[in-house]
Amino acid sequence: MGISRRGLLGSAIGVAATAAAGTVPAAAAEAASRGGRRQHTTLWDEFKAAPYTHPQIPYVGRAGYRGGAAFPRRPVVADVVRDYGAAPDGSADAAPAINRAIRDAGRDGGGTVYVPPGTYRIDDLIRIGHDRVVLRGAGSGRTTLHATRSLTDLIGPYGSRYGGDKSSWSWAGGLIWLCPQARWDALTDAIKDRDWPFEGWTGNRRDEWRTLTAVTAPARQGDDTLTVADTTALRPGARVLLHLSDDAGHTLLRHMSGDIPGAASYPWSDKTKLTSYVPYEWPCRVASVDHRRRRVTIDRPLPLDARPAWQPRLATPIRPLTGAGVEGLTLEMTETPQSPHLLDKGYNGVALQCAWDCWLDDVHVRHADNGFLLVAAKACTLRRTRVSGRGSHHPYCCREGSHDNLVEGFAIERRTVPAPPGTQLHGINVEGLSSHNVWSRGRMAMGTFDSHRGLPFANVRTDITVTNDGAHGGDASAGPLYGARFTHWNITVTNHRAGCVKLDGIAPYSATVALSEVTEFGQIDTPDFTGPLHTRIAAYGHPEAACPPNLYEAQRELRL
Repeated sequence: MGISRRGLLGSAIGVAATAAAGTVPAAAAEAASRGGRRQHTTLWDEFKAAPYTHPQIPYVGRAGYRGGAAFPRRPVVADVVRDYGAAPDGSADAAPAINRAIRDAGRDGGGTVYVPPGTYRIDDLIRIGHDRVVLRGAGSGRTTLHATRSLTDLIGPYGSRYGGDKSSWSWAGGLIWLCPQARWDALTDAIKDRDWPFEGWTGNRRDEWRTLTAVTAPARQGDDTLTVADTTALRPGARVLLHLSDDAGHTLLRHMSGDIPGAASYPWSDKTKLTSYVPYEWPCRVASVDHRRRRVTIDRPLPLDARPAWQPRLATPIRPLTGAGVEGLTLEMTETPQSPHLLDKGYNGVALQCAWDCWLDDVHVRHADNGFLLVAAKACTLRRTRVSGRGSHHPYCCREGSHDNLVEGFAIERRTVPAPPGTQLHGINVEGLSSHNVWSRGRMAMGTFDSHRGLPFANVRTDITVTNDGAHGGDASAGPLYGARFTHWNITVTNHRAGCVKLDGIAPYSATVALSEVTEFGQIDTPDFTGPLHTRIAAYGHPEAACPPNLYEAQRELRL
């Protein structure tokens, strides 16, 4: 049974509050607190008993690079100063030398391009488009790339497909941009032709994929084996997409929302941006193939049911960028005032687009419009990353069908100048049917737990301290803020604001566990769905009681 917000607030939390006012014995409040902790323990025990199918808590134990593996230490194949003549004192544009070194390393099969200590002026963006190439500085405190121009300056204006004067650089692109060549060519051609691309796994107009085989038998969330029509084109290790199409009743979108009754009456058909995201595309790898029984095992459990009504099939993705990384450097923009909302020029940090099993480690972004962007990214890890300076629109952005990514040991620092009028601050964003992404061990001196609508589902934020002063965003046509199985676990809110963090009244089949005491003020969240949401809340007011203290790390240990 789910525990409603009214039910719990009217019992344990309500008792504790009245005890503080002196109307009930303090012992009763202490007992209520212990009850919350018992409920907390019960949730974790429940999850351990059914980790792939728990109704409120998603399984994220395999998030990140190769399911949580250590990053490879690729040999150095180029030194941008010694081999390519880059100036480490900022006296000349180093972007041509750095990009030549990256390109040569990629054409030779990969390796590390080393950027020695110093400050390097870059008047162009840095692009990694080959597999197995790592751009490595001497550490974020020793190697700095100083970017002098925005993406508008370098590529041109990138307007919105939704009209008006919005700049798509407000949510796309990076001055370090990890993106496979085919996707890069399609994106830049589309920008020049003003033919706004779909930025997911199958190309601009979903015409770059081909079906490998139909799935011929129903499968359930948590299963890892599919029965298919034909195994001829399937090989162990192959990267594939599971495609699910919606039906006229939008039962797929309702399923992503937990199949709650309120989802049946939701006006799905007028959410045109959301419906443009389906067919739903979920990247996975083939683990094994049984040709005799026409069965294929995939590398992780299904995030959703695969019902016949949704025409499930396995298809080819666009070729992703794999095994690439950026390490040990600071990317600092020339400091300019933050632009009004949705008019960003594109002083953006690092973008990982159509990237799979890539990583960032010890990377610091300063004075950016957008810090770190995951766009149609799969199983990438951002470790020891930081955003600081004059303030960002999106410090961290996760969009367009991004799945199984891990952001750990991250920080968003307090802005160094006041926010100009008309600007917007979000925080750690997730949107666009993205799922099973994790934000872990974070310290946020500003921002919030942003959903940008688009029905993201089954995501986890854990072991985070936040000054909750940002706002969620998203166009109304993008649909609900949350799908099912969002979990916020061990969260301390320093300014006590509930918005975007306390989930039990707004996100279906969600869990809020070990959250510090908060109240509603500022932007007030309202549920998208009517009726019961089947949410859980536990250890409210007691982040110090979180056990386990970090949900992702505990799930990882459980997997091992």
